[in-house]
Amino acid sequence: MSVPLQDQPIEQVREQVIDKLIYNYGQGALSLEAFERRLDIAMESADATEIEAQAQDLPHQISKEYERSRSSAFDVTYDAGRRTENETIFSVLGGSTRTGAWVVPTEITSVSIMGGSELDFSQAVFTSQQVTIRVFCLFGGDNIYVPENVNVVSRAFCILGGNTIDLPPVIHRRQVPTIVIEGLIVFGGIDVKIKRSIKKRLVNFARSMKQMLGADK
Repeated sequence: MSVPLQDQPIEQVREQVIDKLIYNYGQGALSLEAFERRLDIAMESADATEIEAQAQDLPHQISKEYERSRSSAFDVTYDAGRRTENETIFSVLGGSTRTGAWVVPTEITSVSIMGGSELDFSQAVFTSQQVTIRVFCLFGGDNIYVPENVNVVSRAFCILGGNTIDLPPVIHRRQVPTIVIEGLIVFGGIDVKIKRSIKKRLVNFARSMKQMLGADK
């Protein structure tokens, strides 16, 4: 017996519907306009019934091939064999950057004094399920860019400073890492955000699926 819709976790319902929308668009069952309209509702609605309705009339069930492609596109990259314990970044009257496919240690200490650092985890290689960032910002600031599917927890203490986290809900929860931010911010700030919106990422993935399945010919 299946679990009634109203008793299912809404994020699980959302994920299943979004997957079905993408796959059916890839199969040519939806126009781009209809796909984006339904995707907006599925992403933004807090009503499980309304979310499920966006995929009820679609003919195709997702395939194993789709699931593999989705995992490749959205799952965070892990390599426990390259694990390092700690890295310290000093940005004094200047800036420091970590970007691209850099290997993320389990702990990062970032000291920014009249300067700032940029930590871009978008394409990074994680080596553990949890990463702790210890920050000290004095008249400085750090920008932290993360993939869509991460959890971020902030325990930083601010004195005449700010700590902003602007992230969408986590949709694909497989192998989701957690980034914990701790430390002190004085006359400075930390911004945590993603470089590309989750909708843009999903639409781009849907287009790639359409090309792969040959429905755009």
